[in-house]
Amino acid sequence: MEVTFKKALIHPITWISLGLITFQYWILFSPQQPHLERPVHLVAALFLTFLAVPLKPGRLPRFLRWGIDALCLGGTLLVGAYYWLSMTRLETRIESISDIYWFDIAVAWLLVVLLIEGVRRTVGNILVVVIVVFLLYGGFGYVLPGEFGFSGLPLADYSEILAMTTSGILGVTTATSVNFIFYFIVFGAVYSCVGGGQLFIDLAMRMVGKTCGGGAKVAIVGSSLMGTISGSAVANVTATGVFTIPLMRKTGMTGEKAAATEAIASTGGQLMPPIMGIAAFVMAELLVIPYSKIALAGIFPALAYYLALFVSADLGARKDGVGTLSDKDLEAVPPMLPRIHMLAPPLVLVLFLVLGYSAQIAVVYATISCFLVPYLRKETRFSLYELPQMIMDTGKQVAVIAVPIAAIGIVIAVAIQSNLALKFSSSLISASGSSYVVSLIFVILGCIVMGMGLPTVAAYIIGAILYVPALQKLGVGDLQAHFFVMYYCVLSMVTPPVSLASFAAAGVAKTDAMKTSIVSFWMCSAAFLIPFAFISDKALLFVGTFSEIAIAGAGLVVSTIFWAIAVNGYILRPLNIVERIVLLLSAGAAIVSPTGSMAWDIGMAVSVAYFIFHVATKKKTGTQYGVNHLQEKNGS
Repeated sequence: MEVTFKKALIHPITWISLGLITFQYWILFSPQQPHLERPVHLVAALFLTFLAVPLKPGRLPRFLRWGIDALCLGGTLLVGAYYWLSMTRLETRIESISDIYWFDIAVAWLLVVLLIEGVRRTVGNILVVVIVVFLLYGGFGYVLPGEFGFSGLPLADYSEILAMTTSGILGVTTATSVNFIFYFIVFGAVYSCVGGGQLFIDLAMRMVGKTCGGGAKVAIVGSSLMGTISGSAVANVTATGVFTIPLMRKTGMTGEKAAATEAIASTGGQLMPPIMGIAAFVMAELLVIPYSKIALAGIFPALAYYLALFVSADLGARKDGVGTLSDKDLEAVPPMLPRIHMLAPPLVLVLFLVLGYSAQIAVVYATISCFLVPYLRKETRFSLYELPQMIMDTGKQVAVIAVPIAAIGIVIAVAIQSNLALKFSSSLISASGSSYVVSLIFVILGCIVMGMGLPTVAAYIIGAILYVPALQKLGVGDLQAHFFVMYYCVLSMVTPPVSLASFAAAGVAKTDAMKTSIVSFWMCSAAFLIPFAFISDKALLFVGTFSEIAIAGAGLVVSTIFWAIAVNGYILRPLNIVERIVLLLSAGAAIVSPTGSMAWDIGMAVSVAYFIFHVATKKKTGTQYGVNHLQEKNGS
């Protein structure tokens, strides 16, 4: 919600956000000890959460709501004072040997309570339940019989691990928020405020608006570009769907299909380099590799994902005779040439990543360009009066992300101390009868179930703890295992029965949420096979020689396009059921099989041969069929 310049200028969120921004850029160029960087970041995020998301009017009277908010803010201030005064002691103490005082324990559990409440306000109750379950397991795991039993942690040791070391709340998740995520949030907020988001939509209109199925293609291109900035499926839907969904419906598409197209396109943004989603930054930290390698590895999976969707939009329009924009729709788009220079900031980001700069430095240069580039032309200049709103937006977005992923540090700490990951992976392999395929299916189901109620980054981190060790035991490489888990956590956004992106799109389109979710699932079914491709061939993640990578990448793209053709049931004429099954089986075999294997060769050969056969035996052109089909629907 936008506020006036004067209100934004005096709002505490603006000044706390400005303080956090100043601190973050200071430590980027003058790094400090972790017990300074991470507590300051976390405490500021908690302050912003309780200010930006106060308790809503409901059963509680106003004075009680205000009182609880005041207690949360006061508790946050107390935690901040503790870390400030104890900074040197916490940095120099020896874990499990140095003394632990009563106030250490009190502040540790105060911080836990504040984080749980912050999580409840920002992402809902499901993650709260997960955190509470792990907390109880850490203290009372001894009541569980058998393999999953755990002796439990004494209160003092538990408090030390959670809040006094860099193995718990101040561990890898908070470090990722401090070192990576924050700077990309700033870039996204600034670029959107100076007109970058609208530019992507207008650019998509100019690029593909006049083509067959242009309405859906605008959503696909616009949302994929926007996804490289936001990295959030639901945020993408709400930002771009309010424009693209009505646009698609104007072209004759059904509400469910329009909403599904937007949901799928927005979900793919979390897989789309160069920025991808927040989970990708966490992956880089967990694997201890440069983020640029994660972005590079994501190229072919994202390309196959979006090309399959793009082909579906084109063939669906040809088959049904709907989905193409009129000249009137395109006339409303402002000229691109006066604004083309506004594409510079994301290009600056990509350029510096390619040149080998760290992700943090690359995004800093990109953010600086956001302030300079608009002033190259009068038409794109922004007013300095917009800066307070820009700062507020940044602070709110940081809070919504930093607090939940810091809270997941609790899950990681308990899982490590209890050795839960190895116990779980052993049980999973045992339950699957040591079957490779069955184990993968169990992992997929686990990732999707978790992702149905959790933010993608939360689902991925928990999945990385529980499932990656199991995949590694099965002989899967580290990068492949992490990508496999992350991919299905992302796809949970469009997987029934609870698919948050589909539900958000259904809300915009005012369609049935479950019907929209089912349509989304069917339309992006190729995406559910893509992880099997890169888990069987690491060249798809840019690991291998140039020729291996090129052949594997081309094979994946082509086979997913054939799958999309079979799902739509149309190329130059409609496909009958036998043709669709043959193409689904051959394309599916090519997707999931190792490049160059017999199954891959047969799958590719049958798909290509069928395509040639189809073209040679076509009975009607796509245009003729589409027109006839539309006339039949209209009863004319």
